[in-house]
Amino acid sequence: MSSVIISSNRAPDTASPSESRVPAESRRRAISSRIYLPALSIVAVAIVLVAIGLSGRWGGSGFAASMTNQRVVVVGPVTVGILLLFMVVERLRPAQRRAFFARGYRQDVLYTVLNATLVVPLVVALSLSFAEVARHSLPWIVVPRFEFLPRWLVIALIFVAMDACNWTAHLANHRVRMLWRFHELHHSQEDMSVLTVFRTHPLIHVSYLIALIPGIVLVANGAVTTTLLVVYAAVVAFEHSNTNLSFGPLNRIFCSPNYHRIHHRVEGRQDVNLGFALTIWDQLSGRAVFPTKETIRIDTGLPGRPLAVEQSAARARHLSVLVAQLLGPFRPLEVREENVGDRSAFGSFNDTSTSAPVEVGARESLHETARGGTR
Repeated sequence: MSSVIISSNRAPDTASPSESRVPAESRRRAISSRIYLPALSIVAVAIVLVAIGLSGRWGGSGFAASMTNQRVVVVGPVTVGILLLFMVVERLRPAQRRAFFARGYRQDVLYTVLNATLVVPLVVALSLSFAEVARHSLPWIVVPRFEFLPRWLVIALIFVAMDACNWTAHLANHRVRMLWRFHELHHSQEDMSVLTVFRTHPLIHVSYLIALIPGIVLVANGAVTTTLLVVYAAVVAFEHSNTNLSFGPLNRIFCSPNYHRIHHRVEGRQDVNLGFALTIWDQLSGRAVFPTKETIRIDTGLPGRPLAVEQSAARARHLSVLVAQLLGPFRPLEVREENVGDRSAFGSFNDTSTSAPVEVGARESLHETARGGTR
């Protein structure tokens, strides 16, 4: 047996690698108990993209002009007129009867204002930066001009491909926990309306940047006009409306309010009916659930309310709920923090409810709990 003698003029050995890892692990656990760290990666991507755009002056694209075009799509006169028309239809043929100024409607108005003021510049910055990065990093994806292709066909191809990309991003938002933490805000609406289309976390747009790829690939052959983007946005808004309407024989092609409402149902799978405008992607992937008389008036929202909602307390407290909802993606998975009323703002964010049905035996009690708040 051998021994090791340490001279008196030598400092003691430092901790072993395994021992030094303990404080680091403790620090990591301490941080993760206060914040959901993976969500910060979305913030990092957004910051990097905006920084790249600023340094490259948005690839030579006019930021102000792009802002104007985006605002026309989101809250331009035509868009506002269409939204108002849909609101009238909601009163005449509702899927569910709601008060004229239901809590959910008022909360969605806040998100509409947020989108029109702060989210539009963010989306423009992210879009211009992403397009610039794609063109410089992958120049080969931009195909040359095809003289034999008519412009209308190019635009049609871009639209179909863009819708497929939106569907893919939407599926990822339901299957990847980190993305779901941002997307669940959209599913928290219990009073569906045409303005629910605006009920989204500002950073969710990072995941939908892939929808720009078809336009980048075919940019030399044509570009989608602002008018057509308004039409596309109107279709997406309409399917969120609280209307008992379908497209008749075209139901198998286009997403209707009755079709998309199934995607927002509080009971059962929510990773179905993911289409933005076309149902074909759902049908090809086996995720299409077509409406019936029983599904037209189903309740919507999140099972168990893991996120703060305006219906949960005696008073709505819209601003407090707005802040809680925007901070929701960054809350730790295992911690519940009280926010409004006697219900918790943040809970155990378990995305299994988006991919598997709630057990039948638990549905009634869960349903009553989720609907317990005063509207």
